Amino acid sequence: MSNYFTSFISRHIKVGRLTVIDAGGRSHQFGDRSGQEIVVRFTDRLTQWKVFLNPELAVGEAFMDGRLIVESGTIYAFLELVFKNTGVEKLTGPARLLRRMSHLSRRIRQHNTLGRSRKNVAHHYDLDDALYELFLDKDRQYSCAYFETPDVSLEQAQMAKKRHIAAKLGLEPNQRVLDIGSGWGGLGLYLARVAQADVLGVTLSEEQFSVSNRRARDTGLQDRAHFLLEDYRRLDERFDRIVSVGMFEHVGVGHFDEFFAKAKTLLKPDGVMLLHSIGLSDGPSHTNPWIQKYIFPGGYIPALSEVLPAIERQGLVVCDIEILRLHYADTLKAWRQRFMARRDEAVALYDERFARMWEFYLAASETAFRYQGMMVFQIQLAHDQNAAPLTRDYIAQRETVLRDLEMERASPFEQAAE
Repeated sequence: MSNYFTSFISRHIKVGRLTVIDAGGRSHQFGDRSGQEIVVRFTDRLTQWKVFLNPELAVGEAFMDGRLIVESGTIYAFLELVFKNTGVEKLTGPARLLRRMSHLSRRIRQHNTLGRSRKNVAHHYDLDDALYELFLDKDRQYSCAYFETPDVSLEQAQMAKKRHIAAKLGLEPNQRVLDIGSGWGGLGLYLARVAQADVLGVTLSEEQFSVSNRRARDTGLQDRAHFLLEDYRRLDERFDRIVSVGMFEHVGVGHFDEFFAKAKTLLKPDGVMLLHSIGLSDGPSHTNPWIQKYIFPGGYIPALSEVLPAIERQGLVVCDIEILRLHYADTLKAWRQRFMARRDEAVALYDERFARMWEFYLAASETAFRYQGMMVFQIQLAHDQNAAPLTRDYIAQRETVLRDLEMERASPFEQAAE
């Protein structure tokens, strides 16, 4: 291993116990020797150089390809050790330069036109349906759950997330609701069944479009819940309520004004919107290049300092902001544990390289939420500052009402959460 590489690791790993076995078979120790020992081995010198030059991309690729082997510990434990020691903004050498270049060119990669957006969504969400069954709850909630207490199950936490969102929307029966990025339909079906709303969901995923409409038919909600294979930018009607969960991360920093301008035209004058998105606590950044290439092309995790000015420019009023800090870390932990328990099935669906890719994705995402300044924000928006109650007491009150209604109107998917 070159002196450049050992020096690079030494500058970044100060705490913990990391042993790196280089391509020549020599062992190198880093950290203060505290905690669990993590041992990784490089199979070739080229991979070492790639990690030195661009660790944000090369570590994930090397793990996928079996060129970075975790011999003691797990990839989660390795990433935890790394992320506890340093953030991407503290990378040095060529990695720092590449990060700056990535930040400067982010608008080009995130230029999400109508056609490009659909292609990007298909890359991730139109994978084999059986893959998501390996780790999601039965209602297919592929976004941050809401853990009211540490001991609740994933199913219960996802139910609480839907309840929390419905409470903030302040729904009345038969109100018209738009769900932007409706996924497999779970939230829309909940709002239609429990809150008795009239829901229109839009998605760019053909798989999600098919599943959500089938679920609406199977549960007898086809008259209240409709799902379209459509871009929200093509809609031309007004809604009492708008909700968007886990979709804003796919908008791209250059399209924030476009998103809120369109939301403004879609929302009735007395309406309420709730935006639920992953965000950054540490200010604007760039999309991790490995995530950009393999998981979410065109995606971007925004800082509130980028989102709020766009809202202000489009003339919407922020009525409430809530930060969910470690809720997504705990969600990802549950997903990762479930995936690893059924990892062989993922290999059978695709192959070993794909399973390693998904394992890395879940581990890197969880550790990012725990140690790299990622969180989830919920922003309540309106045209009129009087559209929502003036205190937050109503949220808990409405959640109590909704909890009772869930028992009366539960679907087979939601019964699993009780």
